[in-house]
Amino acid sequence: MENAVGPSSPPAERQLAEVWARIRGRLREEVGEVEYRTWLRQMTLAAHHGEEVVVLLPTRFLRDWVRSHYGDRLRLLWQGEIPAIRRVDFRVMPEGRAPAEALAPEPAPEPRAAPPRMPEPRAAEPRAAEPRAALREATPTAGLAEPLGRAPEPRAAEARGEWSAPLDPRFTFDTFVVGKPNEFAHACARRVAERPASPGFNPLFLYGGVGLGKTHLMHAVAWAIRERGAQDGRPPLSVAYMSAEKFMYRFIAALRSQSTMEFKEALRSVDVLMIDDLQFLIGKDNTQEEFFHTFNALVDAGKQIVVSADKSPSDLSGIEDRLRTRLGCGMVADLHATTYELRISILQAKAQQSGASVPPKVMEFLAHKITSNVRELEGALNRLIAHANLFGRPITLEGAQEVLHDILRAHDRRVTVEEIQKKVAEHYNIRLTDMSSPRRARNVARPRQVAMYLAKQLTSRSLPEIGRRFGGRDHTTVMHAVSRVAELMQQDSAFAEDVELLRRMLET
Repeated sequence: MENAVGPSSPPAERQLAEVWARIRGRLREEVGEVEYRTWLRQMTLAAHHGEEVVVLLPTRFLRDWVRSHYGDRLRLLWQGEIPAIRRVDFRVMPEGRAPAEALAPEPAPEPRAAPPRMPEPRAAEPRAAEPRAALREATPTAGLAEPLGRAPEPRAAEARGEWSAPLDPRFTFDTFVVGKPNEFAHACARRVAERPASPGFNPLFLYGGVGLGKTHLMHAVAWAIRERGAQDGRPPLSVAYMSAEKFMYRFIAALRSQSTMEFKEALRSVDVLMIDDLQFLIGKDNTQEEFFHTFNALVDAGKQIVVSADKSPSDLSGIEDRLRTRLGCGMVADLHATTYELRISILQAKAQQSGASVPPKVMEFLAHKITSNVRELEGALNRLIAHANLFGRPITLEGAQEVLHDILRAHDRRVTVEEIQKKVAEHYNIRLTDMSSPRRARNVARPRQVAMYLAKQLTSRSLPEIGRRFGGRDHTTVMHAVSRVAELMQQDSAFAEDVELLRRMLET
């Protein structure tokens, strides 16, 4: 490898190392300390081949991210120093290669005030010396639950200099499928991404069940904020995204190493703080108190906070009242359970992204059968596509039933028409006998139509069978009820929420 940078380099190579140090210093100044340490600090200058320089990064994810977000900027910086250079090649560092700090001098921080670093971990202290109040908040086997996989233990994370958890490049606004159940949350997330810390939207609190898109929206906000700064030619705002568990473990690590002041300063130096799955802080009183003070400090400084949880602030029992009140003082947006139409749209988008040919009947079948959450729906589609690619077979309805037999068995509709009639009658405060009576008063006819709609959606009964359970009505009456309820759900959001609530109660 020609012109490799090393400690015993000849004069020309030492000059190249000095150029590399200046370039890294410029990058540090442009993007800020937190962004630099998160994404760029681990770059290594490996070689110089005529018009090309080779830069190494420790992982494929970092290589792809730096190439896409900083590739052009690095090339321009190199050309500013050495006009002959035309290309920067990014590669994954071979195993056993020394880290960047051993191969090239680290650029000195600029004189301007930079966000403080997270403290380096100290030597492990005896467990007996750990603060008991904090240790009670962590179980011995607990991991750092991250949306993108299992995270390391707190000290390992600190040692790698990680501040924000990696963002999934798939989770952007472009890949988020918008429908009635999530359009308000999507609009709020867009607003925060375009104008962080705007009045009325700070904090932004997203809540909803598992697999409905909360994490996707949070990643999309983070990506949009970073890319907006790059497009404007300004250093992007510093964004710290982490799970509530990771926040807790970082706090415990700071207590153990007696570096809580450094922890506080580093956490409060970011422009946007994003905490996922806040419900994990329930019962963790010391961590809640630290988060409360961090929350106040950031909001008072005009910084944006985005939080997600499985319930609304008012329903988060186990969270201190003062914190729950602050969480609800901004914009609270919920993501409802998916509708059939939204599930179809999601399947169509995912199939298009994968380039697979999925028949409409298969998508309709999946959208009807898998209603729990989007993750399971996508997982079923991915399994079908993988099976078709591996065996060279087209995707068919019969094949889907065979490949997904375990998932479909778990989602078999076991709700009976009688259970639906009873639940709907209780909900609308009418008599159970009204479900099969000839009465056509509006206060009876509408609940009866809702019950027919839910019977069609939640059972495998045919239309004539459903009609017989409702006083011997004709199948065309059931068809009319189903289409009428679907039409009203499109026109009246309150009515749609009412029907979806009944559906969830019957499915649980």
